[in-house]
Amino acid sequence: MKSIRKSKSKDIDMLHGSLWDKILLFAMPLAATSILQQLFNAADVAVLGQFVGKEAMAAVGSNAPLTGLLVNIFVGLSIGSNVIIARYIGQRNARRISDSIHTSIAVGFIGGLIVMALGLLICEPMLGVLGVPAEIKPLAALYLRIIMIGMPFTMLYNFLAAIFRSRGDTNTPLIVLTISGCINVALNLFFVIVMHLGVAGVALATIIANALSAIMLLFVLHERTDEPYRISFRKLRIRWYILRDVMRIGIPSGLQGMVFSISNLIIQSAINSLGADVMAGSSAAFYLEIFAFFILQAFSQACTSFVSQNYGAGNLQRCHKVVRWCVSMNVVLTQALCFILIVFADPLLSIFNPDPDVIAMGHIRVVIILLFEFFNCINETLSAAMRGLGYSLVPALTSLIGICGVRIAYVYTIFPAHHTFRALLICYPMSWAVTMTVMLISYLLVVRKVLDRKESEV
Repeated sequence: MKSIRKSKSKDIDMLHGSLWDKILLFAMPLAATSILQQLFNAADVAVLGQFVGKEAMAAVGSNAPLTGLLVNIFVGLSIGSNVIIARYIGQRNARRISDSIHTSIAVGFIGGLIVMALGLLICEPMLGVLGVPAEIKPLAALYLRIIMIGMPFTMLYNFLAAIFRSRGDTNTPLIVLTISGCINVALNLFFVIVMHLGVAGVALATIIANALSAIMLLFVLHERTDEPYRISFRKLRIRWYILRDVMRIGIPSGLQGMVFSISNLIIQSAINSLGADVMAGSSAAFYLEIFAFFILQAFSQACTSFVSQNYGAGNLQRCHKVVRWCVSMNVVLTQALCFILIVFADPLLSIFNPDPDVIAMGHIRVVIILLFEFFNCINETLSAAMRGLGYSLVPALTSLIGICGVRIAYVYTIFPAHHTFRALLICYPMSWAVTMTVMLISYLLVVRKVLDRKESEV
């Protein structure tokens, strides 16, 4: 086995020393990356709203559920890549680290081609299924086709970012996204204001920025990285023994994301039945909630990477410490941000819409969702820990039953009898609480199974 030279990059040593500060150094750039991405996405919509019109804005927004459904399975595979690469880093297995990285890049690009082909094939029929109004359907279809053409680069970026996360480097993707995001905004303005391309211009700016992100990360791995992390284009092929493990962890994660998307679509249809004020207030509240979710998600991804590396190194005691630190920091920091958002909810909601009725509806959602976000922190972190230990199907099934099952059952049974916005939103904390109970039991069983397996190998 080849030795691994000490990296001169921004990699965090997950295997030695204190944990809380390293988890924080890993998670904060990751959260900042997601927040920046959200701000750049908002800039896309803002440019269309200011210089084209509300129909163009609606056309872009109507594509989000469909795009999410198409990409979730391969985003799940990128999580699988993260786990497998991190595990081999923990084992200090240079050959398998290299094989995993090259396989992940190949899978990411090929996966993007598959999503592109599927998206181009079903985009118009699916827009009809989603009930996109006839007056904006041509714009929505145009935007979606262009976005699908750029999907190979989008998926490639996700897999490349997963490679950096597995090494403990979350700063490089943040720097790359900052550069490409600024270029995206500049191209938005150029294509929309100067070239008058409307939604097509925004879509083109997006795929160009995504391509630049992927190319920059490839450049770093090819030219600025030591072995075994350095990539060689001649080695880019799929190793089936790697792909098998990636799929075992990644496919349940991807399916979990797809089922979440479906349940959220069902809840959105229930929200739509409550009128325009509720729809607008709920949409504005979501843009506040998402910032808390980015913090939550960052600590969950930190848990996956830290647990994966330490599990690969055979240090189960440190894995337990990682989980305790990630759960504690996730709950404290995420809930602190939630309380700030609750206190300043009304002035923040008024940024999106000054209508008092809209603000009142948004306030209801902000309070009910964010007050109980700590349930979600625990769920996501324990789910991430189990993925890091190689048990991805368990949290996927737990979430399917506990979150999606409870929400869908609630919408079709309790909500019709109590047809109010407040009553509908209760399904969120209820589903989180049920899932947290099952998730904790599942985690303890997985840990017991891992310990038994380790003892049998001795």
